[in-house]
Amino acid sequence: MNGDAAKPKVLVVDDEMQIRRLLCFTLEDAGYEVCEADTGHAGLAEVVHSHPDAIILDLGLPDMNGVEVLKRLREWSTTPVLILSVFGQEGSKIAGLDAGADDYLTKPFAGGELLARLRALLRRTKPAEVGSVIQFGAIVMDLERRRVTKGGQVVKLTAKEYALLRLLVSHRDKVLTHRQILNDLWGPKAERQTHYLRVFMMRLRRKLEEEPDAPKYFQTESGIGYRLVSDGS
Repeated sequence: MNGDAAKPKVLVVDDEMQIRRLLCFTLEDAGYEVCEADTGHAGLAEVVHSHPDAIILDLGLPDMNGVEVLKRLREWSTTPVLILSVFGQEGSKIAGLDAGADDYLTKPFAGGELLARLRALLRRTKPAEVGSVIQFGAIVMDLERRRVTKGGQVVKLTAKEYALLRLLVSHRDKVLTHRQILNDLWGPKAERQTHYLRVFMMRLRRKLEEEPDAPKYFQTESGIGYRLVSDGS
C-alpha cells in the first residue's frame, strides 16, 4: 500500500475499550486505517462521517441492540459488516445475519481469523450479473448459458439445485442463513423447512465437490446456514 490514502478504512463499533484497543492494534498492524465508536448511535454517525470500507460491529451495545444498528444501516448503506458476538448468542448472531450482516466472529477470536474474514469481505464482489462467468477451483458457472462444468465436463443440475448454486455464488464468501436461503428459493412459508435445504446441499456437494463428506467450497455454518468459499481455503 502506498500512503495512508490507499489504506482500506475499518470502523470498529464496540463499547469495550480493551476490545477496541485490540482490534485497532491488529488492524493497524495489518495496514488498515481504523476509526472507532463506542455506541450504536455514534457508530451510525461515524459511517456518515468517515465512509468506511468495512464495519466491525459488536452486538452488545449500551444504547441499542447491534441488530437494530444493522437494520438502520441497511436502510441506506451496503457497507460490509462483520458482527461480533459472545458464546451463547446464537439467536442474536442469526438475527444479525438476517438483518444484513455479511459475516460474524464469536468472542474470543484469533487475530488471524479476524483478518481473513475481513479480507474476504473486502474482496467480495457485488452479486453476479447475467452474462458473468464465475470460477472456483475446477467448477465454472456460466450464468448467461445456465451451464455448470466441473473439470471441463458439464454437470447436470435440476432447476432448484441450479437456483441454490446461483444464490450461493452471487453471495460467495458470505454467510447465508437457513432462513434467507429458504425464503429466497421456496418462499416465506418454507422458512422453517431446513430439511429441504439439507437435501439440496447434499446433492450439490455430491455433484460438485471432490470429497462431498469433507466439502471444500460448500461449507456449513453450524446451526446458522451455509457459505460458499470461493477460494476453497
